Amino acid sequence: MLLFLIYMKLKHNKPADKLDFKDITQEKIVSFLEWLEQEKTCSISTRNARLAAIHSFFKYLQYKVPEQLAEWQRILQIRNKKVSRPTITYLTADGLKLFFQQPDTDTKKGRRDLVLLSLLFESGARVQELIDMTPSRVTFGNPSLLRITGKGNKSRIVPIADQSATLLRSYMIENNLLESYANEYPLFGSKTRCKFTRMGITSIVKKYANKARKINPSLIPSSLTPHSMRHSKAMILQKAGVNIIGIRDFLGHVSVTTTEIYARINNQQKIAAIEHTALSNNGNEYPSWQKDKGLLTWLESLGK
Repeated sequence: MLLFLIYMKLKHNKPADKLDFKDITQEKIVSFLEWLEQEKTCSISTRNARLAAIHSFFKYLQYKVPEQLAEWQRILQIRNKKVSRPTITYLTADGLKLFFQQPDTDTKKGRRDLVLLSLLFESGARVQELIDMTPSRVTFGNPSLLRITGKGNKSRIVPIADQSATLLRSYMIENNLLESYANEYPLFGSKTRCKFTRMGITSIVKKYANKARKINPSLIPSSLTPHSMRHSKAMILQKAGVNIIGIRDFLGHVSVTTTEIYARINNQQKIAAIEHTALSNNGNEYPSWQKDKGLLTWLESLGK
């Protein structure tokens, strides 16, 4: 409500000590919400969060100031704005293949970049989770496992493919990261053992995305980011038939609601594929099976 008091002073010349309940109307609340979006450049999500707080306050006022009940109820009728569903950028299997072909593995830096990018994809890790990764969190075996510490200091164990594990082991041997004294070194860092930054990893992703895009722009989205690797892994898992709960646990999402976006996208792709393979785009024409009276009679008999 503090922001609302500021708004009332700025836009209606009503300082807090002069403000009366009668000055607060549905129209002023709506105007305040518009002010948040337009002048304070708040997102729709933030605007809705502010409205939720307002609703809570005026639910309370229904009992404390009942003489203004009609106006409080008008304010409670203000609805949230719909938030557009976020679009996600990811690579298809062909896009991933092209992308991973770009690092020059004849150089030490190129080998490091390939391992970093493959691990970012294979683990589905957030950028910060990869930055915080240390050799002590890697276990080679069948399968090889990574212990990832994510939001809220929660840990999860994720398996990585044999090919990626082989690359990672070779990289760690080359950089003496399998030695016991290196257990808590950054898995990916500078010569002085400083962690990579978000900007540094973003720069690596963009570098190879630009190279791949020159070869086949249709396979590499224009806005590829490190988080796109996480999206790409989720889409690969979804298409492979892994259920939403499994993907949620793999990615470390708190709620399955966050993970459902991948199922929605995959369903949209299925619908697009069905439409693309339709026998006819002309509404006045019928597929050949609909012209087959014998087949139609047999199909109709199934429901009797």
